[in-house]
Order: sequence, then C-alpha cells, then structure tokens
Amino acid sequence: MSPPPSEPRIYHITHVGNLESIAGRGELWSDAVCRSKSLSHKQVGMSAIKARRLLELEVDCHPGTKVGEYVPFYFCARSIMLFLFHRGNHPDLDYTGGQRPLVHLEADLQEVVQWAKSKGIRWAFSDRNAGTRYANFFKDLSELNKVNWNAVAATDFRDSNVKEGKQAEFLVYEAFPWSLVRRIGTCDKAVAKSATKALTGVRHQPVVSVEAGWYY
Repeated sequence: MSPPPSEPRIYHITHVGNLESIAGRGELWSDAVCRSKSLSHKQVGMSAIKARRLLELEVDCHPGTKVGEYVPFYFCARSIMLFLFHRGNHPDLDYTGGQRPLVHLEADLQEVVQWAKSKGIRWAFSDRNAGTRYANFFKDLSELNKVNWNAVAATDFRDSNVKEGKQAEFLVYEAFPWSLVRRIGTCDKAVAKSATKALTGVRHQPVVSVEAGWYY
C-alpha cells in the first residue's frame, strides 16, 4: 500500500439541482436523515444499495450505527460510481441522467476530522465500498494506510483489486456542514453557471470551477 497524500481531499457527488436546498439549509444530510424528513430531492444512486446501507450494514467501529446514517464521500473525484452514471446501462441504476448534471463537492479531510472531533461528531472511513458486506471500517487517521491509495488514484480500474480499493469511502454521521465544502467541481461552464446561480444569497460561497478531468 502507498502512504496517504499529505493533504487528502474527499468528494461527494450530487445533482446540481440539489445545490440550492443543500446550501440553503447549510448541511448535507445522510440518506437516513433525508428519509426521516421526507426530503424531496433528485436521487443519485441505486435504491437497492441505499436500502442495504440503511437497514443492514453496520459501521462496526461505531457499533449500532448503519452506513446509511452517514453522509458518504469518496477519496477521489471521477469515481467508479460516476462512471456508472456516465454509462447509464447498469440494471440497478435509478438515476439515468448521465454525469453532466452531477457536481463534486470537495472538502479537506484533515479540516473535516478536526471539526468532527471538536463537535463530538462520529466519522469513519472504509477500505472499500461501504455498501459491501466485507468492508473494514476505521476511526483513526493513523490507519489511513489501510486505504489502497494507488487504487484511489488509478484511472484504469478493470483489475478487481483496484476496483475495490478505489471505492473506499469517508463517512460523517447524519449531517455535513456546508461551510466545509471548499470547491464545487462541474463538468462544463453551463453547469458551473447553474451551480453559481443556486448559491445566490448563500453566506458560504465555495469556489465553483470547471473540472473536466473529474469526469469521463
């Protein structure tokens, strides 16, 4: 395994149409919180996997909590999930709008952990997709070397080990503050314009930039 980067970043994918409500309430919510509040928003994902994360899979380093109770992030942009959205032909996909309307919300891992510790908020990370039954979970940054960082950085993920490692996740319990989003990466200028418009009147204004290299 390669050592973690000196300043790791984390990335959450959402539809640009969700930005106004996320920024307006000042938080990203977990699927469990969204469900409890009957939130109406553009779902991005696979309902079968979301249900398993909500009802079955435990984050065992925080006993009694389920994966779906956490806001999920990847350690990289241009994730395998984004590739599935781009292709749009996976039988379990509920979202079929392609990658273009999707935006990456980027945050600084160290800053997030410092905030979480100061507030007593639970967080964790996995060494592979947290929606699998054999993911390992950790709650100490000294164990970041358990993540396969070569796989995280890889652009070719046909190898099964790379495919597993690239899907490692960082999780924040229940809600993630909008104020910790440092950048919004978009596919093109038109989506960047829509993202900027969605933030009109919002106090915290992350940088909005076109990041074509984050897309397929």
